[in-house]
Amino acid sequence: MKQAQQGPRIVVRLCAEPFDAAREEREILATGADIGALVAFTGLCRSEAGAVAALELEHYPGMAEREIAKIAQRAARRWPLIALTALHRHGRLHPGEKIVLVLAAAKGRAEAFAAAEFVMDYLKSRAPFWKRAILADGSDGGWIEAKTLDEAALSRWENGASNDEAAPRREDMHEPGVQGGRGDRDDKRDEG
Repeated sequence: MKQAQQGPRIVVRLCAEPFDAAREEREILATGADIGALVAFTGLCRSEAGAVAALELEHYPGMAEREIAKIAQRAARRWPLIALTALHRHGRLHPGEKIVLVLAAAKGRAEAFAAAEFVMDYLKSRAPFWKRAILADGSDGGWIEAKTLDEAALSRWENGASNDEAAPRREDMHEPGVQGGRGDRDDKRDEG
């Protein structure tokens, strides 16, 4: 007899070596859980139109994992997730290399999309990583600060509910006027 799962499967891992996103997805799907949606986000190192040769990502081992695990736990309390994986690389990465992977699995797509976006917004703005650009000419491009856009994205989660741990209402997770993926249509053929 299979024992009932105690909460969602959460995996947080920092790595210097490349990760295999397809393998991570297979591991989630192999749980046999009642997954109806698996949202995957992969962040890549950009060249910034050829100006950047590499990024150097530094972190405090132990502390970074704990902070990302807290973010993952917040997402799992906020949405009914089945699984959540957050992988982040460190070290020297070149344009086109994968930096981050977030996988969110749930029964429904709205919860999976929202949780993945929530985790990414926190990773971009609050995870304890420091990024330094190495320019194409080999010079030090300096430390990269969080962008205003990233901070704005994060603020909607912090300002969106009076109780940060409360699950959002279903209507808050969709565009206005969208019901069951059909939207508000002038076409009334389905009615009647």
